Amino acid sequence: MKFIRSISALMFFAVLFAVPALAQTGATAPSGAKVAVIDTAAFGDEKAGITKFIAALKQLDIEFKPRRDELQTLTNRLTTLGKEYENLAKQASIPNSPVSPATVDAKREEAETLQKDIKRKQEDAQAAFTRRQEQTLGPISQDIGKAIGDYAKQKGYAMIFDLSKDQNQMVIYIEIAQTDITADFVKFYNARPAGTATTAAPKTTAAPK
Repeated sequence: MKFIRSISALMFFAVLFAVPALAQTGATAPSGAKVAVIDTAAFGDEKAGITKFIAALKQLDIEFKPRRDELQTLTNRLTTLGKEYENLAKQASIPNSPVSPATVDAKREEAETLQKDIKRKQEDAQAAFTRRQEQTLGPISQDIGKAIGDYAKQKGYAMIFDLSKDQNQMVIYIEIAQTDITADFVKFYNARPAGTATTAAPKTTAAPK
């Protein structure tokens, strides 16, 4: 789950909303306007996050488990082949050894072939994951962005900063205890009617032979 969450968060934060971009250009809230902060990184928290987003992450995790398991099995096999190659190379270096250089070369070629196969499967899996990530999380991310706008209007906030994207120290000082709306927004979003955002149906992700 941690692997899936960390990758999917990249796309999620990219399409959510552009509050940090506004801050970078010097945008400021009108005098006396309500300003708040939100931590979108918390949306993926299994215990306190957005249920729809978490469900999508789990769906991705289930869909790509066969590929991850296969890659792990192949990686373990590659490690074994590496050790076998080293042992054969050592034996072949001993005078009058029954292990021929051809045997050592064959083992090396076997390991190199497997390494290339693993690399290809990794690239295929990453491409497939990126497609499914966009299909599954894209609509939800956009819906959450819209909901943040609805929440801001309902609560009277003129500007909301995303703490998880505050990489350039855009927020100098804020009373977090008074203005952090993360938990309240998650509660607000989770209470919305189901079906606001839809995701594409899962596809078979078994790795090609």
